[in-house]
Amino acid sequence: MLPAHAMPNAIDLFTSRRSIKPVELVGPAPTAAELSTLLTIASRVPDHGRLTPWRFIVFEGDARLKAGEAIVAAFRKKQPNATPEQIERERQRLARAPLVVAVVSRAAPHVKIPEWEQVLSAGAAATSLVFATYALGFAASWLTEWYAYDRDVLDALGVKPNERIVGFVHIGRAEKPAEDRPRPALEDIVTRFGAN
Repeated sequence: MLPAHAMPNAIDLFTSRRSIKPVELVGPAPTAAELSTLLTIASRVPDHGRLTPWRFIVFEGDARLKAGEAIVAAFRKKQPNATPEQIERERQRLARAPLVVAVVSRAAPHVKIPEWEQVLSAGAAATSLVFATYALGFAASWLTEWYAYDRDVLDALGVKPNERIVGFVHIGRAEKPAEDRPRPALEDIVTRFGAN
């Protein structure tokens, strides 16, 4: 457990986190040890039945562009008249940030644990990864984008037919401070059961 004096820093982190566009994330990427810490934290989420209904795919270095080639191949099928600029943009999808981690849901039918709970656990893993990224002094952006749902891309990335991409978490260092955006007012999103 964290000492009491460390808690305000955690609260500050949770109340100030803001997604940074992948193109505004710069290197260096997390070290191997830092990445291990991030993934360890992302793995410590509620998991009814201890099913581990999620896994991670790491895209770093040249592998980001290799994955980009799979994205380009699928894009060309959909857009045969694409311009060279459009094709290059697709090639760079996973190379915009120094590091990308795909969070993959492997939710499946179970005699006791609803699939919905398993999917939520995978979402919690992605959320924990994002917050851990900020806790280590980096920044992140959780995106899906079209290729997260394209079977050809998923096959090329090693995502099995029974799995789904929860999101691609782009990780790096913020090039500039992020401006916050309006957040929902609590009175608009909170009700109290039994209140008049």
